[in-house]
Amino acid sequence: MRWDHLRLDEAGVPGGQAPPLIERGAVARTFDTPEFRGMTFYEVRARTIVNKVPEASRVPFRWTVNPYRGCSHACIYCFARKTHEYLDMDAGADFDSRIVVKVNAAERVRAELAAPRWRGEHIAMGTNVDCYQRAEGRYRLMPGVLAALTEAANPFSILTKGSLILRDLPLLREAAARTRVSTAVSVGSVDRDLWRAVEPGTPPPRRRLEVCAVLNEAGIGCGVLMGPVIPYLSDSPAQLEAAVRQIADAGATSVSAITLHLRPGAREWFLSWLREHHPDLVVPYARLYRGGAYAPREYQERIARRVRELAARYGVGGRATHRPARTPPPPPPPRPEQLALL
Repeated sequence: MRWDHLRLDEAGVPGGQAPPLIERGAVARTFDTPEFRGMTFYEVRARTIVNKVPEASRVPFRWTVNPYRGCSHACIYCFARKTHEYLDMDAGADFDSRIVVKVNAAERVRAELAAPRWRGEHIAMGTNVDCYQRAEGRYRLMPGVLAALTEAANPFSILTKGSLILRDLPLLREAAARTRVSTAVSVGSVDRDLWRAVEPGTPPPRRRLEVCAVLNEAGIGCGVLMGPVIPYLSDSPAQLEAAVRQIADAGATSVSAITLHLRPGAREWFLSWLREHHPDLVVPYARLYRGGAYAPREYQERIARRVRELAARYGVGGRATHRPARTPPPPPPPRPEQLALL
């Protein structure tokens, strides 16, 4: 593939003669350690890193910083998978194992925030791929990025499934003293079996909720994105209640739900997994997503409303309006034919 010309052999000499996809200063590296075995890291020097989000995007922010492309979390539903095809890689296994590392991320953030045209707008991180994925433990790009944002007193937010964010807690507290800082962890379900199946490279849901608790105790506001709620696999009343109850126990400042969406790239990868592991759900998914990448609006609104009601009951972000003294064990989750879209 067209990135192979970047690979270094044992003598550190570039191999292959394929035409470069990016500047010739980039290299590909592998590390013979258990956590990185089977992965390739493409170290590049980005030309820009503060990216404007297209106006048509369904997100509440306009600017992002993404130090990595591709993600070792390997979430089978990740909407960002399609972007790997722009790099002449596939949206499946390549997205999980061929990670682009913008080694000059901090340098570019500092330069772009200093540009006269920059107006100090909010920057969101972790919105495409996770900035605290496994690679960050080796490359340590985020401390420099956070330092640059702090120096510029530029507001920012971080969304992550990783626990490595706690390494940078002192930097986050320093930033929060100078500008608006918010964080969120993504926990779509607290079902451990489902977690192992659909998010194999991430910390367990309980660990992510522990991260939420630590951040809030340190004065860094942290909410929870229940993303995604996966139809027929994590959307039963009992499953939603179990998740919100644990989110409340973690002291989350807020909780919001987002239903699985299946854009091109993610759609093919997820449906292939579904055919292998849950063939009985193939037809229900074909019906539910026959309109395109998103579940019907009525379904999305019912999920969001139920999560809001549970959040009020368990006191997420404030005092509970009702909290049972003892919650009975949840019943087994219903099968698709029992759900009727809640």
